[in-house]
Amino acid sequence: MKQPTFTSIALKTTIVHTVTYFVIGLIAFFLFDYSAEFADPALNFLMRPTDDPLVQAGVLFQPIRGILFGLVFYLLRDVLFRQKNGWLITWINLVVIGIYSTFGTAPGSIEGLIYTKVSFSSLWGGGFEVLSQSLLLSVLTYYWVNHPEKKWLNWLFGILFFIALAMPALGLLALQVSS
Repeated sequence: MKQPTFTSIALKTTIVHTVTYFVIGLIAFFLFDYSAEFADPALNFLMRPTDDPLVQAGVLFQPIRGILFGLVFYLLRDVLFRQKNGWLITWINLVVIGIYSTFGTAPGSIEGLIYTKVSFSSLWGGGFEVLSQSLLLSVLTYYWVNHPEKKWLNWLFGILFFIALAMPALGLLALQVSS
């Protein structure tokens, strides 16, 4: 199999990350009632309200993160995309380095549990969200990179990427027009 290029890995990772971030985030928003959760005094000092324009625009910033993930995935491409369990290696890396062992005091991370007052029990919805989104990112990116001949994936993910970016953009535009 031909070695995937940086552009191929970065583009596919960016698209899959943005789409999975949007879909899993939307599910978690309703499933865990983030509007009420973020308004809780234990979290409102840390989290913006869900009707904040910056929160509503959150998906629009995800292509930046996708490119950064793509860069790392490209540098590790022989390990992540050439092995049968590459998706699992990707996911374990994202969970261990990106979720539990961040250098910052992110809620749900080891540092967050030590240095913040946010209780572990109040974070289980967010934990479900980031674990499932990172799993989907790992599996779908691994599959898409390793199956470049499946052109229907290009169309499917391209359309979903457009929808994921268009919905918040149109919502923000509607807010501007109505005010």
